[in-house]
Amino acid sequence: MTKIWSIPGGIHPPENKAQSLQLPLGEVSLPEEMIFPLNQHIGAPAEAVVAEGDQVLGGQLIAKAKGPVSANIHASTSGTVVAVEDRTLPHPSGLSGPCVVIRPDGEDRRVEFTPCEDYTALSHEQLLEKIRAAGITGMGGAGFPSAVKLNPRGNQKIDTLIINGTECEPYITADDILMQTRPADLVSGTQLLAHLLGNPARVVIGIEDNKPAAIAAVRKAAEGTNVEVASFPTKYPSGGEKQLIQILTGKEVPAGQIPATIGIVLQNVGTTVAAWEAVRYGKPLIERITTVVGEALETQRNVVVRLGTPIRHVLAEHGFIGKKASRLIVGGPMMGYALEQDDAPVVKTTNCLLAPSKKELPPPAPAQACIRCGMCAEACPVSLLPQQMYWYARSEDYERLEAHNIKDCIECGACSYVCPSNIPLVQYYRAAKGTIRQLAIEKEKSDRSRKRFEYRQERIAKAEAEKEAKRLARQKAAEEAKKKLAEQKANGNEAVPTAPKADIVAAAVARAQATQKSPEEEKARLERSALSAKGRVEKLQEKISAAEGEMKEKLSAQLKQAELKLNEAESKLAAFDGSSAAAPAAPAADDPVAAAIARAQAKMTMAPDEQLRANLESLRERLAKAEEKLAAAKAEGSDKVEALQTGADKLKEKIAASEKELAELGPVEPVAQAPAEQDAAAAAIERAKAKAAARSSMSDEDKLRDQLQSLEGRLQKAGDKLAQAKAEGADTVDALQTGFDKLQGKQQELREQLRAINPAAPELQGQPAAEETPAEAAAEPDAAAQAIERAKAKAAAQASMSDEEKLRDQIESAEKRLQKARERLAKAEAEDDPNIDAFRGAVEKSEAKLEKLQGELQA
Repeated sequence: MTKIWSIPGGIHPPENKAQSLQLPLGEVSLPEEMIFPLNQHIGAPAEAVVAEGDQVLGGQLIAKAKGPVSANIHASTSGTVVAVEDRTLPHPSGLSGPCVVIRPDGEDRRVEFTPCEDYTALSHEQLLEKIRAAGITGMGGAGFPSAVKLNPRGNQKIDTLIINGTECEPYITADDILMQTRPADLVSGTQLLAHLLGNPARVVIGIEDNKPAAIAAVRKAAEGTNVEVASFPTKYPSGGEKQLIQILTGKEVPAGQIPATIGIVLQNVGTTVAAWEAVRYGKPLIERITTVVGEALETQRNVVVRLGTPIRHVLAEHGFIGKKASRLIVGGPMMGYALEQDDAPVVKTTNCLLAPSKKELPPPAPAQACIRCGMCAEACPVSLLPQQMYWYARSEDYERLEAHNIKDCIECGACSYVCPSNIPLVQYYRAAKGTIRQLAIEKEKSDRSRKRFEYRQERIAKAEAEKEAKRLARQKAAEEAKKKLAEQKANGNEAVPTAPKADIVAAAVARAQATQKSPEEEKARLERSALSAKGRVEKLQEKISAAEGEMKEKLSAQLKQAELKLNEAESKLAAFDGSSAAAPAAPAADDPVAAAIARAQAKMTMAPDEQLRANLESLRERLAKAEEKLAAAKAEGSDKVEALQTGADKLKEKIAASEKELAELGPVEPVAQAPAEQDAAAAAIERAKAKAAARSSMSDEDKLRDQLQSLEGRLQKAGDKLAQAKAEGADTVDALQTGFDKLQGKQQELREQLRAINPAAPELQGQPAAEETPAEAAAEPDAAAQAIERAKAKAAAQASMSDEEKLRDQIESAEKRLQKARERLAKAEAEDDPNIDAFRGAVEKSEAKLEKLQGELQA
């Protein structure tokens, strides 16, 4: 005799179960349209894998699970997908959600299921995968994915498996009729679940004593097995998960915990049979038993309903009289919810459709004031204080609600049932719990935003501290150099000769060469780099051969970069071997890479004043080039004049700052400039003036030809950049395409102007008029392929760049990306874009990258 424990509280409402048991189990015909919501379970909604117009078969996957806590959805008959759109959901909110809509073809064709004669021959993972693939979820509660529930954590040893056949809710008899008609499948499914859980010491099926036929059938099927059948007195809500565990084991599940934490797993009888069908016959969850009951129906019974069948179709087959019904309820009268519309479908958790008459279930009486009788506390099966929670819910005191353990409320409705004031207590609790969940989500978002802001402030503070440290180090070095010069003056060295730039560099190169690695060490380093790059290429090639789809494309892009690095490493090694053979003691004189490395190392060994003079010389050269470009732009009337002027002004400011810093080191002789260097800026200005004067004397036709020639060069460069971006899959493709299209439009406009002046101009030969030029003729058929080849050639050329040249190229690219990121951020702020944090993060990332590159260049 099984020992039974009692639970606190509970009530005994009228059962009303006999009405639906008068007739045998029936079936519902195919409707004209079937609706499959993508969220029929707790967790993430499934993701549709079919589209409008697809032909499907019964049992075919139409939506796959998205994430570990999710479930597959299958078509319950053959037909055509007519839509993937929002439809009314069977939910208390009455809202709509994404659904797959299928029009049955009436042939009811199904996919071929894969049976399994001996499930013990399969591994634990294979059995779980069969249940997961079949989309099995809890069919008596909230629809928790069964594969997750049957796979407890490694530290949770399961010693008890309970199969819930209680079905304590009034009116509902779906589980009762299942146990009467399929007891053998229930016992086999119970043994399957026990096998999955490592054969717990106790396996028990719990059934209330108001189901004598079901108890007798299950006990007969369980004879000779290790499955125990326990019956206990009828009481609502003894079918609750934690309540049934307490009745059969005497154990209580701790607040906020799951039964697995105390070594127990509980499953519904319907879920158990569905899992058995999935493993034994390969059948997915495409139908279920549902109780159709209520005095507003001409026929009351239990039926097998295909999932996705509209509720209105089920009611119509049972003679639903809408005028007679007080309301339509999905579930029982205690925990069910009313539907405003009957176009929602039957889903995995639809165990009952209740259509009571107005006499059978009249509308609730108006709520009165609470009289503090305490009957709600006596009826609560979780030993909560419903009266206090009611006051806190009304006053929206959510902190005290949580302190009174509102999350432990199972929403059974016992408190509302016994309340003499007709207060809908459980509705207050449901609303409060929903608000608490929403507040928790908002708090989590707020915490993430706050952490991002704090991290950003830390990064900014760290960057400022590093800048300040570098500034102080430079200041200290300058003071030491100034002090050294003062000491030399005091010792009688009044005039300190300033070495020419060539002598400074030569001395620095000599010092750098003294600290260079030996040829053997340098060769070993280059060989290691080449070997590492080769290994990277081989690994990526292996991964690509096994990858598919989008992952294969990503790996291909990585392989392209790895091959470029391998070519660069092999080129450097080959160049080193060649130079070593020619001159083992020193790098080749004409090797640009070695020369650039030598210059960089020399710069690192320079004294502070020498570095300042070298930097000043470089700035003056850059200023000369900038002024030359500025003069040319002014002469052509370019729209880049303002930007070039700004760049020239900044260079002047840097030169002035460097001269001031150099002056602080003490009296120094001015650095002599070569005549060519002194006149570079003047010569550039003169050339620009000469070009402008030449253009002023040109005819309109010659000006147009000159502009066309200049534009063709710009168009060629824009095409190269666009092709390279497409080849690399960069996110700047759209912007580059827009610029390329604008240049093409401008080119066409200039050609039309030239055509109006001279139709026989050589630049127009082979070019049709605008009205005759199709949109597709904007480029040659193989223009993209040629541009890609040019991009590859450019990448190969970059492999031979010096480290300093590469850094300058990267800095220029990073500055452009930063400018674009700032423009996108400004636009997002102006439009109050919800993704503004992402744009701001992109700007910060670009700033950090640019600062890092500039620091590497300065070093």
